[in-house]
Amino acid sequence: MNPRLTLATAGRVLAQIRHDPRTIGLLVLVPSLLLGLMAWIFTDTAVFDVVGPALLALFPFITMFLVTSITMLQERRSGTLERLMALPLGRFDLILGYTLAFGALAVVQALVAVGFAVQVCGLDVAGDPWLLVVVALVDALLGTTLGLMASAFARSEFQVVQFLPALVFPQVLLGGIFVPRDRMPDVLHAISDWLPLSHAIEALQAVSSATDGTGTVVRETVIVAAFAVAFVVLGAVTLRRSTR
Repeated sequence: MNPRLTLATAGRVLAQIRHDPRTIGLLVLVPSLLLGLMAWIFTDTAVFDVVGPALLALFPFITMFLVTSITMLQERRSGTLERLMALPLGRFDLILGYTLAFGALAVVQALVAVGFAVQVCGLDVAGDPWLLVVVALVDALLGTTLGLMASAFARSEFQVVQFLPALVFPQVLLGGIFVPRDRMPDVLHAISDWLPLSHAIEALQAVSSATDGTGTVVRETVIVAAFAVAFVVLGAVTLRRSTR
């Protein structure tokens, strides 16, 4: 792995995204707008304070998953990836470069989403707001790395969308948004323990309520980060040069 090549790859990706305002809007603004819509729906109720932290994990996770998986797929289909890998550029350099590039966007996304949820939507946070930013950032990186890994198995944008019900929807259903995980049947609760989004949601809920202490937030965030690292490794191992 060559740090110089990794940073060069990240710079190239950021330069491409800079000329694509729709992608920037999708990554930075859409999660905040969706949070605002949910807060508006539940005006004059305490519902948003309950589901807001979970949505703060869900929306960035899904948007980063979609954008990164489709972006990497387009690189393969256009032949760009094949040309890059003909250079002295390793698979880990490439995957880490993409992770760093979208990670930089994830920092902006986390700051905007948390600031909008707390300052504009009125999300009640009992813990430190900066912890929300940290967890939201790690969660967005999780969506990024999962999207990079999923792109290795897709041959078209339609197949990327098909991964949503396979990789994302089960995590949404079992993540504790609709029913607290401790109230689920034992089998479903055990399955949810192996789904990274469940831990991201639990970390954000712990920050919001401040009932479980910082230890819970740190533990759950480390678990999410471990999943993200694992997805980087799997993405690098399974990366293909083209869709053929």
